[in-house]
Amino acid sequence: MRFNRILLSGTFIVVALVVQVTVLARLQLPGAVPDLVLLTVVALAMVYGHVSGALIGFAAGLLSDLAPPADHAAGRYALVLCVIGYLAGLARPDNGRFRSAMPPLLVVVAAALGSTLMYGAVGALVGDDAVRHVGLPGLLFTAALYDVLLAPFAVPLLMALARRAESDPMAVEANAGPAQGADVASGWLAGGTGLRIGSQRGGLRIRAARSRAQRAGRIKGVKKL
Repeated sequence: MRFNRILLSGTFIVVALVVQVTVLARLQLPGAVPDLVLLTVVALAMVYGHVSGALIGFAAGLLSDLAPPADHAAGRYALVLCVIGYLAGLARPDNGRFRSAMPPLLVVVAAALGSTLMYGAVGALVGDDAVRHVGLPGLLFTAALYDVLLAPFAVPLLMALARRAESDPMAVEANAGPAQGADVASGWLAGGTGLRIGSQRGGLRIRAARSRAQRAGRIKGVKKL
């Protein structure tokens, strides 16, 4: 991962985790809790791809495991979000942009359901059956509902900021070319227009010099006659 991706992803994850622990976890809603960390991982994975999504998901899940008041074994949510980030990254289109809001919304629903199921399955493997006592159907329904309601306020903004950072006109690839996915207008502003204007000015200077030479030759010819 590039440095700007690591810095931006780390900032988003830390902010999402702080909001998750200090605000969302204290709402005392019935069933599950709105998972802003999950939405952050899904949004970044749909921009950066499956490999970066898996790494971001593992880091976000590990921070969630260690952040108080964590009541489960460290690494449990890291495994869940690593898988979710990888799968959400596979939904990224080839051109990096979705044509409508429906595919990201479906990815959010699948991530909410899948993370709840995997979290319960991993808990059952380590002897934690708290999900069974709470009621799995109710957790699945409320997790999907809360995440879908929160997604329009978080996912588009996070994806737009991540795309804007990826399309930074000052970012340069290793071959000294423009960054992949850079906006055409950004490339022009980065220097393409100046080069074109310079070439046009050089051509105008050459044409002016030629016209002056031709006029001087004509004048000389008139004097000889």
